[in-house]
Amino acid sequence: QVRLVESGGGLVQAGGSLRLSCVASARTFSTYVMGWFRQAPGKERELVATISRSGRSTTYAGSVKGRFTISGDNVRNTVYLQMTSLKPEDTAVYYCAYDRVALVNPTTVDYWGQGTQVTVSS
Repeated sequence: QVRLVESGGGLVQAGGSLRLSCVASARTFSTYVMGWFRQAPGKERELVATISRSGRSTTYAGSVKGRFTISGDNVRNTVYLQMTSLKPEDTAVYYCAYDRVALVNPTTVDYWGQGTQVTVSS
């Protein structure tokens, strides 16, 4: 069992920045992928960014590429999402995710965090 605890959400003006953190507690697997999904009211949960255990491989949704950066700290079992140039359309609940194979479809994710609200005002 892997427990994910997120922090760092909040309210920010458009153009501002926030950094989300996700700590994976308990025993983790030798290979895994971590990342972030988000879900806005009335919309489906969408993949935002992923990072491999080694940190050498990252992916981004087209809507956040160039503005968001995902990074990891294996010593602390922590993944970060640095969000800059935030837009009102980035408003959503952001969920940390952990999977032993890949992060693609939210219906197959192994573990989820509880979610953290990000609100961007115009």
